Order: sequence, then structure tokens, then C-alpha cells
Amino acid sequence: MKLGIDFGTTRIVVAAVDRGNYPVVSFDTPDGSTAEWFPPLVAVSPQGQAFGWEAYAHSTDPDWTVVRSLKRILEDAGPNTQLEIGTARYPVLDLVTQLASALADALRHASSAHPKKDEPFEIMLGVPANANSNQRFLTAEAFRRAGFSILGIANEPSAASVEFAHRNKADLDDKQLLLVYDLGGGTFDASLVQYDERTHRVLASEGITTLGGDDFDQTLAELALSAAGVTFDSLTPAETFRLLEQCRIQKEALHPNTKKIVIDLEEVNDKLAPVTILASEFYEHATPYVEETRRAVHDLLERHGNPDVEWLYITGGGSELPLVSRLLKEDFGRRVKRSAYTRSATAIGLAIQADATSGYTLQERFTRFFGVWREADSGTRIIFDPLFPKGTPLPATTEDALSITRQYTPAHNIGHFRYLECSHLAADGQPAGDITLWDEILFPFDPALAQEADLATQIVATHPESASQQIEEEYRCDSSGAVSVLIHNRTAGYDRTYPLGRWSVATKPVRPTRKPRKRST
Repeated sequence: MKLGIDFGTTRIVVAAVDRGNYPVVSFDTPDGSTAEWFPPLVAVSPQGQAFGWEAYAHSTDPDWTVVRSLKRILEDAGPNTQLEIGTARYPVLDLVTQLASALADALRHASSAHPKKDEPFEIMLGVPANANSNQRFLTAEAFRRAGFSILGIANEPSAASVEFAHRNKADLDDKQLLLVYDLGGGTFDASLVQYDERTHRVLASEGITTLGGDDFDQTLAELALSAAGVTFDSLTPAETFRLLEQCRIQKEALHPNTKKIVIDLEEVNDKLAPVTILASEFYEHATPYVEETRRAVHDLLERHGNPDVEWLYITGGGSELPLVSRLLKEDFGRRVKRSAYTRSATAIGLAIQADATSGYTLQERFTRFFGVWREADSGTRIIFDPLFPKGTPLPATTEDALSITRQYTPAHNIGHFRYLECSHLAADGQPAGDITLWDEILFPFDPALAQEADLATQIVATHPESASQQIEEEYRCDSSGAVSVLIHNRTAGYDRTYPLGRWSVATKPVRPTRKPRKRST
């Protein structure tokens, strides 16, 4: 069974491939109803762990801590990162793997998918356009460990553009430009896409990795607690979860004519009373977040000469807030087209991509600069070498990986490679914007160290004999954006391969957070 899976911050949405149709999968819920999403929740207690709907059921149990927005944690996580809750620690990769396993079980036994017995799940996975390499790896690896077969990974706004074109193909002309505005539960992405017949070329992407509907929930919760004279610190983890969930539900029920928002704090703590928040007050506090997304969109368009965009396609659960469409129409007027499937457009687009007979080809690009620090001018200064510049086309899932090489003669006995990703470059070519540092890699340039297992115990020093060695670095990048390097001493005939990411460092444990990102002014 082929599926498109949008692993969202507040919802996991799944669409199936069914003979040219792409229905959204519904799941059975504990109360006997159905929902077109699966909760990406983890609950932990001294008694054990729970995932999905089972985790949701523990939201009223004071012995359990329910973790929302696990996807946001992946942004700063590596394969060895642990989630710290109280005095206990849980490997993040294990938690995501078990969540994916719970999803697989629900697909088989409690969903409208109705797969045949032992039928494998072949999936296209969605990730934020500006997700770093580790987030992509952790997402794919968790689903792979849970038994899913990964057909490929696509950026969420790119998948939404495929859904848009598929649904509106009778009304579209060739070589039109579509700007996808994807405001999800925890991230924002904007992608400029050109479509020609059934080929979708992503020209550029911009995004904010820490902004989404979660921040609207948090803002509404802060207003409610302020009205009640209560602080977050006075709430238990279970009460905090119930408050944020209630705020999410009330936020999603808003419509353009809503004047007041009632938050029943008694459902959070029976000693509290309901409070009423003016919708205008909530929008006033939420506006700075939407303004950030508007600036990101304008920056994206300015960098590409302010092209004439035929449509601005609004998708993502966070975009359902009436404020979003209202503010965007000030910029784009009647070109704004809000998806009829804001929460499922990405999953549907992923399912279309999973269907080899659909005829759609999606050409993605690097959304960040990936490179390495190098010494220059005989070691007197450090420069940044952007190995894969932002905007570099990625290979399709059926194509060979990208490959680039660097060749040189070294000056030291050991190569000390420091890799990073960044969202922008400054005028002098140095990394700027959102910067993510990866593992540092050591490679023996000196053949005498070729068999040394732990180069960290050796002193890096200038070594005259190293100048006689010819070194080649070959970097490979697959369709998902994962990068590896083969470093080869051509003279002495040995090499080492390294996956690039946050693989070996002892990353600090992360904690569930209820604080949103700082609002800009």
C-alpha cells in the first residue's frame, strides 16, 4: 500500500493511493468517533510510555506527562539526543520510532486504510522545506525502523503544490508561478514553484523553523491565564497539556465573525472558572507572528526579482486562523487561494508523489547552504566553502545522488573538518541567518596515522610530509537532502566515509517546552 504521510507538529495526516484517487485516511478514536488525523503525542510515566490516541487518553492522569509538538524537538536533536522529563531521560529517536510504530498499528487495525494482511507500507514522507539534515534523517530513520518502506522525502510546501495542480489542472496554464504559503503547527515555509505540464520545479524556498500554530495556542493560553490571574508555573504538566489542547480547539473553531473566545479553565483545573477573551485582543497578540511570515514571503520574492505570481496558495493547519488570510489579501488581493484541505493538502500531494502512475515530477532544491570551514592564506584566515549552495537542484528519487569533489595537498597531519548549514550568506561569504553546526570530523592525512582508531588523541600539527599526499573529498547528496563524504588519500590508497550530521557529539538533553518563540515587533 502506497501512502503519503505528513508528520506534522500537531497532527499526522495520511493519504492513500487508490487507483488514481488519493483519499485521506481516517482513524478510530477512543470515544468511538473518527478523525482524519493521528495525534503525534507521547506520554510517559513511571508505569511506562504511550503513543498516539493512547497518549491522548492519559491527558487527565496526573501521573502521566503528555508531550506535544515532538516534531519541534527534532529541529535541535541528533541520533543520540535524549528527552528529559523530570528525572527520566528518553532517547528521542526511540520515541519517534515508537510513535511511528503506533501509527502503523493504527493504520492496520483502526483506520479506513484496510490494508491486506502483511501488506507493506510504502510511503512518501513530508518534512519542512527548511528542515536541516538531521531532522530529515531522524524522521526517515524512525519510520524505517517502524517497518515503513521509504519511497522518498519531499518538502511539505512542494507536496502541497502538487495537490494544488492536481486539483486545479483544468484551470492552469503552462509555466505559471505558484507561491505556496504553508503555516503548519510548528513551522512556516514558503516555496516559489513553477509548473510546466506535470513537472513542478521548486525555484526557491524560505521559512521559519520555529513558528506555527503552536504559538497561537500558547498566546491564547497566556491571555486566558492572565485573565484568571494564574501563571503557567502553577499548572501541572497534565493541566498545561489540557489548557493548550483546549486553546487549540477554540482557535480552530474561530471564523471571521467570531467576537469572543471562551476558555473553560474548569476543564483544566476544577478550581478555576471559565474566562472570555476578545477575539480582537487575541488577534492583536497573534499579528506579529503573521507579520514574520509576510516578511519571509516578501524576502523570498525580492531575491527573485519580484516575479508575477499567479496564485498564493495558503495551506497548513496554522493558516486556518482568519487573521492569516485577511493580512495576506492586503498584499496579494484576489490571487490568494486558500486550500479547501488546509490540514491534508500536503499528505495528498505526498500520496500523488508516491503514485508512480500519476505522471507528476517534482524537482526540489537545497533550501540551505551546506559547507565546511577551511583554512586559507597558509592558515592565517578561515573561509567558508559552500559545498552545496542554497538553490542547488536535488536529484529525483529515481536519479543518482549529486556528487562534487575537492582535491588538494594538505599542510597538516590530520584534517579537521567542521561542517555547518546556514540559511543565508553575508556579503563577505560568511555564514549568516539560521546556522546549524554538525559534527567535527578528523581524517588522517599522514599515512602513519591511517590505522589510528581515535584521532582525537593526536595533536593536529603542520607536517611537511603531508604535502606529498593527494587528498580527494567526494560529497554525495541524495533526493532527501542527506549528505555524506568519502575522504580519500589517493597517494597512500586509503579512505573513510562519514555521514554528515550530528551523529557522535554528546548532545545535551532537551526538555518539552511550553514557551513560544519571541514575537517580533
